[in-house]
Amino acid sequence: MTKVTRLFDFPYYQLNTNPSDKALVTKYDGKWTPMSTQEYVDKANAVSRALLRLGVQKNDKIALISSTNRTEWNIMDIGTLQVGAQNVPIYPTISSEDYEYVLNHSGSTYCFVSDEEVLAKVNAIKANTQIKDVYSFDHIEGCKHYSELFELGKDESNQSEVEARKDAVDPMDLATIIYTSGTTGKPKGVMLSHNNITSNVLASIERLPLNTDQSRVLSFLPICHIFERVLIYIYQYASVQIHFAEGIDKIGDNAKEIKPHLMSVVPRLLEKVYDKITMKAEELSGIKKKLFYWAVELGEDWEPYGENGAWYNFKLGIAQKLIFSKWRAALGGELHTMVSGSAALQPRLSRVFSAAGMQVMEGYGLTETSPVVSVGKYDNNMFKVGTVGKPIDGVEVKIADDGEILIKGPNVMMGYYKDPEKTAEVMTGDYFHTGDKGEIDPDGFLKITGRKKEMFKTSGGKYIIPTLLENELKQSRFIEQVMVVGEGEKMPAAIIQPNFEFIREWIEHKEKNIGMSETDIASSDIILKRIQKEVDKCNSHFGKWEQIKRFELTPEAWTIDGGQLTPTMKMKRSIILEMYKDLYDKIYRC
Repeated sequence: MTKVTRLFDFPYYQLNTNPSDKALVTKYDGKWTPMSTQEYVDKANAVSRALLRLGVQKNDKIALISSTNRTEWNIMDIGTLQVGAQNVPIYPTISSEDYEYVLNHSGSTYCFVSDEEVLAKVNAIKANTQIKDVYSFDHIEGCKHYSELFELGKDESNQSEVEARKDAVDPMDLATIIYTSGTTGKPKGVMLSHNNITSNVLASIERLPLNTDQSRVLSFLPICHIFERVLIYIYQYASVQIHFAEGIDKIGDNAKEIKPHLMSVVPRLLEKVYDKITMKAEELSGIKKKLFYWAVELGEDWEPYGENGAWYNFKLGIAQKLIFSKWRAALGGELHTMVSGSAALQPRLSRVFSAAGMQVMEGYGLTETSPVVSVGKYDNNMFKVGTVGKPIDGVEVKIADDGEILIKGPNVMMGYYKDPEKTAEVMTGDYFHTGDKGEIDPDGFLKITGRKKEMFKTSGGKYIIPTLLENELKQSRFIEQVMVVGEGEKMPAAIIQPNFEFIREWIEHKEKNIGMSETDIASSDIILKRIQKEVDKCNSHFGKWEQIKRFELTPEAWTIDGGQLTPTMKMKRSIILEMYKDLYDKIYRC
């Protein structure tokens, strides 16, 4: 095979061009367990044979719900797709009620889960769905284990039927339905074809610095999201070792064990890593502490391609040897590139981590665009801090008269499942309306400036772009989340969720006062005054009409389970506003 046109072609391409002994690596019982390309393909074929014997037809839907990325997910993905069925990945953290909605809306007939917690959610609503059976990746009493499919598919007598099913799959056929988490209302099912995703993979791969057989990658962002899933296909095409992290909380440990060269990240993760590093620096004293902050300040001035000059680069070499080498060691010591997506990245973090020798390539895309629209690349001068790189080949980006980003290309979705009206709302001809506002600079770099729907006017008729203020405020280590409000009001204001973890450490260090509850923090005069400084600092970057005049702190963290955030960590603005109506009224009505 020399050409990949369908998603299940990727492992076969690897098998025929550069098979690996460590194609997929998952940790079981404390031991990293590799699977070769050959075994991967063999098991996927066994799954396909079993699915046929279970009566799975072309265009049937099979749900996959996993709390962590793992080898089993990928085997089921290929085994499902090559019989002409579609996989429906579901976020593990959503509620049982949302499971029920997605399973029913998609019409899924079989469901594969990772563990007991997910199984319990599925079992709670299974009777209300069309699910015929549930299989688990972990061994769970009372639940069929997915290895039963290997046994059922052991007999290869129907492999010819599998091959016929594969041959019948057209690149333009539906491959997957991905339900967007949505900040309002029920999730929409985004229909992506094989061609949508494969074209995106093949156009994106040249943006990543991967060395066949030599690169190791660490995968931990949810594979149910199209961002990580596309990266997994890229890694397979490039034939690099894919190690699946045990979980978000184990990233540091896993990185030290496997020493990755590349991994994908979200801005919030980098923010947390940076916060932890700087908090440890607070424990230093004397020359060590001065050196640390000297290195950080140096990093905050970093520009790519040696633009800072020889003297700066000389100082940076010292900083990398004395300070930044320890940062790299904490992530395995060999990490050179991080691909960032899903939300805006603070330029300060891009500069500091790049100065530390771990370049952050920021990208932009949406589920509806499969997802990559643009991404940076350090080679060939395709990287610029504060932008999301240049559009990938074959994808056209146009800025509408009102500043909205429009996308045209083979990556644009087939539409929303069972919802032609919503599909029509976001399409003008072949152009997809992203809802994001942006601009393209003279060098061709795309910059995101905000969300179209999130702009509002104050009572004085002034336009406010909340995301610009929010991104500036979130550069503060004292602020975890922030929502700028004030539509129709006389001034913009903010509802802020403090960074409780950081503040507790800061308070203990400054005041020797431990054990503060979240409610105590939200009402503390010390904290209010300190965050006011952060707000004042933010305001200095904006016009008088845009500045945050008042703010209130929430007494709890915003979480997915709490309902404030979507599974991709985006704010549910209308829900947050309703939850904290008392704080809103305190700002504007008192």
